[in-house]
Amino acid sequence: MLFLVRHAMPVLDPEVPPEQWELDAAGRRGAESLRHVIPSDAVLVSSEEPKARQTLERTGHVCTDIRFNEVVRDEPFHGDFRGRRRAYLAGADHTGWEPRERVVERIDAGIKHWRTRAAARSLVVATHGMAMTLWLATVVDLADPTDFWADLRLPDVFEVDLAARTLNRVDSGRLFQVR
Repeated sequence: MLFLVRHAMPVLDPEVPPEQWELDAAGRRGAESLRHVIPSDAVLVSSEEPKARQTLERTGHVCTDIRFNEVVRDEPFHGDFRGRRRAYLAGADHTGWEPRERVVERIDAGIKHWRTRAAARSLVVATHGMAMTLWLATVVDLADPTDFWADLRLPDVFEVDLAARTLNRVDSGRLFQVR
């Protein structure tokens, strides 16, 4: 089984690039809560960004893979970042932002690689909101990818059934279908 995890809440610091942010106290508590929903024998992989790795570290040994990093982008700290991100997810091209197709290709390659390594064990991948949304939009039936992204929590866990093309949010060990 494949589980995708959106990282927990980081310390938001305009003086530090987002790809270097670490979890804040609430994020560490959120990460701790994942121990109750992630299979104990799962293969754990995260992006190379500290906030993603730290989200899984309390669950077990975490391998890192740059293919699961967030969308590469030139984005100011202040301003309407949510609006720019929604537009990007809906198809708008922004100067300095990684092409959506490239994001999907690298996430897909990473998932295939780690599913092979995991064999019969569950695979848990901690990644980021936009990257996760772009990839999921190609492998499951998301009604509206931008609304899916806007509804993501910090942290958030999804069980992905690639054969059935379904996605279920895992909340306190229970599954809820995402449409």
